[in-house]
Amino acid sequence: MQTMDWGVGVSEVFGVILTFLLLLLVSWVVYFVTKKIVIPVLIKRINKNRYQWDSILMRHKVLHKLIFLIPILIFYNGAGFLGSLESIVRTIMVMLLLLQFANVAGAFLDSVNDIYSTLEVSKEKPIKGFLQVIKIIVYVLALLLIVAGFVDTNPFVLLSGLGAVAAVFSFIFKDTILGLVAGVLLSVNNMLRIGDWIEMPQYGANGDVIDITMNAVKVQNFDMTITTVPAYALISDSFKNWRGIQETGSRRIMRAILIDVSSICFCSDETWGRYEKIIHEMEGSDPKEKKRADTNMGAFQRYLKGYLANHPNIKQSQLQIIRQLAPTEKGIPLEIYAFADTVDWVIYEGIQSEIMEHVIGMAPRFDLELYQLPSGKDLNRMITNQ
Repeated sequence: MQTMDWGVGVSEVFGVILTFLLLLLVSWVVYFVTKKIVIPVLIKRINKNRYQWDSILMRHKVLHKLIFLIPILIFYNGAGFLGSLESIVRTIMVMLLLLQFANVAGAFLDSVNDIYSTLEVSKEKPIKGFLQVIKIIVYVLALLLIVAGFVDTNPFVLLSGLGAVAAVFSFIFKDTILGLVAGVLLSVNNMLRIGDWIEMPQYGANGDVIDITMNAVKVQNFDMTITTVPAYALISDSFKNWRGIQETGSRRIMRAILIDVSSICFCSDETWGRYEKIIHEMEGSDPKEKKRADTNMGAFQRYLKGYLANHPNIKQSQLQIIRQLAPTEKGIPLEIYAFADTVDWVIYEGIQSEIMEHVIGMAPRFDLELYQLPSGKDLNRMITNQ
């Protein structure tokens, strides 16, 4: 019988080719039927139920990647009919099997993250960084096993030789490794959550955290731009997290007006009677303080305390102070310190404006004058009076 150069009979070669083509045909038919018939039926059933997790799995094509294992397994099991090519085909199929398993695992982990993100706890404890670490481990293990199978050696032998390589890689991928460690620390120590308002001027970040990955944090600024901050920067540098205002449901108001020192005077019986009437209108029938104020400034402070205590949009469980700051060449600053009962920016600004307008409007009723730098109108008046 005529033989080929590699010593295999012609009939055997044709048999191997026919078997290979048959395996290829069977694999394609099974894959085609599964993809075009079985999966569409499953998708219809999934769309009709009330669960979200199966829709998320389909969106990440977990099942599509899983059915690709079918032709690989058909070839692996049919390799026994390929004669001398059996070991080569099975080795290749094992490599493809490992690679596809890694792809399926990656898609499944992405699905797990999306499913977890639908839960309320995901805002406090994001797991995206952890899942990315697991994905890296899965792909590294798959690559290690594929290389070990290709060179026909024990994977542990390859693993033992990775020490020197790891040192080189740790130098090359230093930023990635730092980001990985920082991402884990941020999640474990609860330093950052999705939805937190953070401020990091050195990176131009001032807005809400929308994504936390293995090595980066995405912040949507209030001007709707996106800033990406390296995760390790949040560990090595300082940043301000405004989460506290979300947790307490309140936001601080801290504004001051400047009182002209020359307008502050002692209260006479007549002026105190007038001030007391205004104060009682605000405090009601049960005033918190019954002691007479010495000056019109003190009477005004007492009035403002009652105003804050009765304001419907001031959180009464939080600290409220009307205090004088150190006098300056521009007068005595009188500061209003309280907390609005909202974290909504627009509503908060409205409450703050309302309070300051009321404070400015009431100051003249206590015979107090506010200080501001002279404007063009003031200078014209001075010139005219001269």
